[in-house]
Amino acid sequence: MTFAETDVRGRRVLVRADLNVPLDGETITDDGRIRASVPTIKALAEQGAKVVVCAHLGRPKGEPNQKYSLKPVAARLGELLGREVAFSGKVVDEELVDGLKDGDVALLENLRFEPGEESKDDAARRAFAQKLAGLADLYVGDGFGAVHRKHASVYDVPELLPHVMGGLVAAEVEVLKRLTEDPERPYVVILGGAKVSDKLGVIANLLTKVDRLLIGGGMAYTFLKAQGYEVGQSLLQEDQLDQVRGFLSEAIKRGVELVLPVDVLAATHFAEDAPYEVVAATEIPADRQGLDIGPKTRELFATKLADARTVFWNGPMGVFEFEEYSGGTRAVAEALIRSQAFTVVGGGDSAAAVRRLGLPEDGFSHISTGGGASLEYLEGKTLPGLEALQ
Repeated sequence: MTFAETDVRGRRVLVRADLNVPLDGETITDDGRIRASVPTIKALAEQGAKVVVCAHLGRPKGEPNQKYSLKPVAARLGELLGREVAFSGKVVDEELVDGLKDGDVALLENLRFEPGEESKDDAARRAFAQKLAGLADLYVGDGFGAVHRKHASVYDVPELLPHVMGGLVAAEVEVLKRLTEDPERPYVVILGGAKVSDKLGVIANLLTKVDRLLIGGGMAYTFLKAQGYEVGQSLLQEDQLDQVRGFLSEAIKRGVELVLPVDVLAATHFAEDAPYEVVAATEIPADRQGLDIGPKTRELFATKLADARTVFWNGPMGVFEFEEYSGGTRAVAEALIRSQAFTVVGGGDSAAAVRRLGLPEDGFSHISTGGGASLEYLEGKTLPGLEALQ
């Protein structure tokens, strides 16, 4: 059941949202997650609920830290909703909630200011969950970016209150089922980002499901090294080489086309203004480091995406934060926009890159709000937050 099928008028509704946005001081540099949370919050308020939103931001490690306050988020959420969002700076605020009228919206302070939120101790976590549950009559789970965490607000509170799935989480689950249960083929996955170790489980699982796997970003250099090539000063995880050799063998065995970069931008050092030369991916000079895929690889990846019917993309192709090294990530994103496939951007840095590069978000079938949650779902793991809601 979702909140849309529930009578919420006059009820105190606790919404677990994902408002974990990047901040520069008090300035929000990417409000994508706030905008994604608005439809559920707005619908509940318009239906006459007293809406109490809770969320986390950053890693304050169980104690108050103004650097991670949700105060700027409350202001931006209010702008997007077109109504005031009450905010007192307390994590559990009975007085604030008692003062709400039907249709009002309040935001609690950062959940992670309380050690019970992330505690590994079941009793400590449950004690904090009971305080949160005491604020409401109904729980709406809508923070997809946190559903892979066994945290009080995600896992324990829905056990204490009547609970339903929010619109955002319902949409994310529907997309992920489409990627895992019977994807239209050819099914192509593009993986990038810094570390192979972050994606071991998902690669192993995807090799049993996909037709084609394109590897870019920092993790590509461990694949190239595993094939015996020099990668210079490029990002490398030596301890993952045997694992990666296993992936290469498994891909051949299963008939999965595993595509690696054929050229890279090899920079003199890691800096925005570092000079570079385009070199073959198999011939990176010992004193250089690859910071982006090269022009031939961009064309190759675009070709490998052209006939796809389903595409999942997670992880940038290079250091997209540096203008000079953002071209590979842009090329992949633009290939997806041109594609006729069902295209899913898997949250995290990929979603941030789409917005940072000024690309049209409606050019993709779906942009996920949860990078880690999406990957764990594709890995076949049970997500505690979804388990609690279902």
